[in-house]
Amino acid sequence: MNKRSLIIALSLVALAATVSAGEHPGRDFIEKNGYKGPATCEECHSGKAREFLSTVHWKHASKVTNVDGLDPDKEYGMKNRIYTMCNGNDIVNNLKEIPKSPETGKTKFVGCNTCHPGNHLSDVGSTGPEAENAIDCLVCHSADYDFRQRKPFKDEKGQVIMGQDRSTKAALAIGKPTAKNCMVCHETAGGGVLIKRGFAFSGEADVHAAKGMVCVDCHKAKNHKMPTGFDPNNWANDGLRLSCSDCHGDKPHKDADLNRHTARIACQTCHIPRTGGAIAKDFTRWEQGADKFYEPTTLKKEANETVPFYAWYNKTVANTPHLIGPKGDRKDKNSKIYPFKIFQGKAFFDKKTGELLSMDFAPPMATGDTLAGVASAAKTLGIKEYQPVPGWQTIFFGSNHLVTRTKALSCEKCHAPNGVLNFKALGYADKEIERLTNADVYFEKLVQKQKEEW
Repeated sequence: MNKRSLIIALSLVALAATVSAGEHPGRDFIEKNGYKGPATCEECHSGKAREFLSTVHWKHASKVTNVDGLDPDKEYGMKNRIYTMCNGNDIVNNLKEIPKSPETGKTKFVGCNTCHPGNHLSDVGSTGPEAENAIDCLVCHSADYDFRQRKPFKDEKGQVIMGQDRSTKAALAIGKPTAKNCMVCHETAGGGVLIKRGFAFSGEADVHAAKGMVCVDCHKAKNHKMPTGFDPNNWANDGLRLSCSDCHGDKPHKDADLNRHTARIACQTCHIPRTGGAIAKDFTRWEQGADKFYEPTTLKKEANETVPFYAWYNKTVANTPHLIGPKGDRKDKNSKIYPFKIFQGKAFFDKKTGELLSMDFAPPMATGDTLAGVASAAKTLGIKEYQPVPGWQTIFFGSNHLVTRTKALSCEKCHAPNGVLNFKALGYADKEIERLTNADVYFEKLVQKQKEEW
């Protein structure tokens, strides 16, 4: 057998082994040698650990080109951003043990970076061999990961460690990330389940999930870099972007009238008619829970409970201390009408500069003392002079999940006089509004559809 034939034969054997059993081709190696973290993965996937260290999932930051007021030479993200969904970041709220509750004498570990896929010793943005070895590959890639092991603890040196499931059992269940692998972190972001984004990726809530799809079917990674949309609040990105048209094209409907809408109406506007999650938080007033620890006062809605706010968006973002939201208007041909979840957060601002102040959650979580949290954060950030005053910040979150087909907005939902779109606020003249909110726009079409359904 010549060299070329041998290579082909070996390739076919490897492929057959993978396809026939649907198993990871490294199963035998893992069963024999056990799982030793990224070093085991590197036996076949050489260089992937180092590659992962350059991604937003590890760095929690990137250069950002579409947001007002940012330095183009610096990186921004959860590593260093301050905004009122969290009012902190990985710097001031690094994973740590909070002070003991005066009432119970108990403590707990908290931190914005608890979802970071490392061991905390090699933390956000770290590099080098130790950082590579700290990567928790299985938290994303194992369908049998024991998430009970992924919790912080103190080692014999008093260092806070984030635990990992590095068992052979978990390693033998390795494969494409499931929805659970993703949602364990993304569903609980912002301080609790369904707080930040307000969506559950389930068959009842999203048409993609109902078809058996998982997150990475749309968010297809390239070299561990994840494509994302243009959420006004989601700044850090891996440089890869995602849109509905990637799969559905620019003419997704059989109906030509509906296809005409795609030029100025985003798919999400019709196909995501509801949202949920927190609509407001007050970081100046924390409430004590049953466990005697404190949390910021929060107004929360269930998924599919609130209606969106509709606005023109050209994928660039207004960014001021009191507003983070979409830029765009009707005259801008790069703008489309998108749906947004509006969130309002109350926190402390510096009276002298007008800038939002960050808060270290450890003091208020133990005692409810919010100003102690501001003082601790200021010390960490090197801010010596400030005058805290309470104020509100409004944030527009993009509505990109909870996609429905059967409950999508129909013609009259927008074009009736009491429709969901505020045409006046969107920049339409009175004569145009009169024409757009007249039954002539949709009557014949819906009558015909009604006959077909009967």
